[in-house]
Amino acid sequence: MTDTDRGRSRDRESAFYLFTQQWLPACKPVLSLAWVILIFLFIGFIFIPVGLVTLQASHSVIAHSLALVVEIVEQYDIGCVPKPFRINKVSYIQDDSIPKNCALFFVEHRSLLSCISLFFRNTYFASNISLYIKSRSDQQLLRGRKYHDTISYHPVEFSNDQHILPCGLIAWSLFNDTFTFIRDREELKVNRKNIARKSDREHKFGKNVYPFNFQNGTVIGGGKLNPRIPLSDQEDLIVWMRTSALPSFRKLYGRIETDLDVDDVVVKLVLSTTSWLGRKNDFLGLAYVFIGSSSVTVAVVITLLHLLSPRC
Repeated sequence: MTDTDRGRSRDRESAFYLFTQQWLPACKPVLSLAWVILIFLFIGFIFIPVGLVTLQASHSVIAHSLALVVEIVEQYDIGCVPKPFRINKVSYIQDDSIPKNCALFFVEHRSLLSCISLFFRNTYFASNISLYIKSRSDQQLLRGRKYHDTISYHPVEFSNDQHILPCGLIAWSLFNDTFTFIRDREELKVNRKNIARKSDREHKFGKNVYPFNFQNGTVIGGGKLNPRIPLSDQEDLIVWMRTSALPSFRKLYGRIETDLDVDDVVVKLVLSTTSWLGRKNDFLGLAYVFIGSSSVTVAVVITLLHLLSPRC
């Protein structure tokens, strides 16, 4: 046997050769009708209880006492805009001579126990498009303006021939609405600390990186940043920089750590208490219930079809 033949023999005995030629031993289970029905029933019996428990958690809080998860939502972009500008809201926003203050009132007939989470909600804001998502520099956010990623973060990059910090469209469009809550002429304190993820604060935004020239160009975008505070402590920016996959999303603005009693009059926006699952959100529970119910339904249909027309 020549060396070439020995080499070919060794190649044929290799695991890669056996795998590519599909000669490796394999288990090929054949699912019978009974096994298929049992699998679907097992999925249904697991998913349905989990979904019901999740829905229950979304509507209740297990604390010192059982209380409903209360969520109050108010859309203010219409009522707070004067009628002459409702057709062209952009001109109203860009006109600095017009005051932008707006007051909304409501009376809540249920007690809200602290801690009350305050969210702002955006709709039809496509933050998941490629140009917007790539318009940032993670290296710059963490290490300063001397470091830049290879990806593009145009068009908001330079100001007076200097790199903007932070650069990119995401930071440039920072949400800039501010909210004040007043109860019986007394202002409620809104805690805006610890609203961002700890991992983002410690590992994605630099403790020695300061936004010295942000929003100083000719085209001004959203909110401004304090140049004397490092990016790791500017949590409103950190929350905004985490983009959402869907065009409608909520972001945490702060927390009211004061109990609101029945019939208290306060400014209305988005207030929500939380459970161990988070804020009120029925999607996860409904998804579990739907998948479980669908599995049970499929198992029942297969069983009935087999009983009505059994195969030999």
